[in-house]
Amino acid sequence: MKEFQHGGDVKSFARKAKCQVKEVIDLSSNINFLKPKLDIDFNSLDISSYPNYDKLYKAISKHYNVMKSQIELYNGGSSAIFKLFENLKLKHCTIYSPAYLEYKKAAQNFGYEIELINRFKDMKKEVKKGSFVIFVNPSTPDAKCYNINELLNFWIKKECTILIDESFLEFTDYESTTKYLGKYDKLYILKSMTKFYSSAGIRVGTIISSKENIIKLREKEPMWKISTFDMNYLIEVLKYKKFYKKAKKRNKENLKLLCSTLEKHSFIKMIHQSEANYILVKLKGIKAKELQEKLLPYKIMIRDCSNFDFLGKKHIRIAVKSKKSIELLNKAFEDIAKCI
Repeated sequence: MKEFQHGGDVKSFARKAKCQVKEVIDLSSNINFLKPKLDIDFNSLDISSYPNYDKLYKAISKHYNVMKSQIELYNGGSSAIFKLFENLKLKHCTIYSPAYLEYKKAAQNFGYEIELINRFKDMKKEVKKGSFVIFVNPSTPDAKCYNINELLNFWIKKECTILIDESFLEFTDYESTTKYLGKYDKLYILKSMTKFYSSAGIRVGTIISSKENIIKLREKEPMWKISTFDMNYLIEVLKYKKFYKKAKKRNKENLKLLCSTLEKHSFIKMIHQSEANYILVKLKGIKAKELQEKLLPYKIMIRDCSNFDFLGKKHIRIAVKSKKSIELLNKAFEDIAKCI
């Protein structure tokens, strides 16, 4: 597969499976399977004037318990990543891998010297002084949550610039690193609400840092970069506290069900412990690409993880979805096991 290819390309899969997009069971994309039901009349929105983001800044600052002056908005999480690499203008980057592939792509695009640290084996490896450290928590694609207090102290002693990606933290009970903002002036935190609120098409990503850092970032940004539609959707969705609790509970229940389902099958060699809404699995007796092909008649998509650093051709990621989807996956796996 391509070096920076992601999951979730449902339309291409549907063409290959010769089915309708609505028939596809997408277990490749780790977007919340539950969606908030909002009562918004988009026809009533004033789109004839330029957007004012004050209400969105207020909603996000309240949601993450940070000041509005500590927030900068971007046209999606990936855009935030690329802009940060571009604007910091550092020379060396350390990525704890496997990690979200856009980090490596951004580092390459902006001429950074890249060092990859294998999270599974070398967590205590030395880091170059002054490096731009990237750490995803919960991690991708294995959904492990790290207690990074010790790591933060280690990076701070090395005078590193630090980016903690907390895009999937809302699926967990772990605390955010926002509490360290007043303790270190080279800390940046990435938030992506669209994963939890099942709205990847709403392109809003958030960088949280010190007021001084945000001022510097904002100076290099255009005045308008998020649409009125994106803005109003997120303002409304952040009001739904009942959805937050319900979605978190249901994802945890279905994560447990998915794990117990996978454990039944002989071609599953290892299931990585997960604390978010996706699972990293190592196969035996079959490669990821082969399993994808065998799932095609069942209209089920899974993520081939062979293009992640330090993973191989037998690693797959399966997203937590509805109970019905898990049941259909189980039935497909039962059939496939007979042919392996």
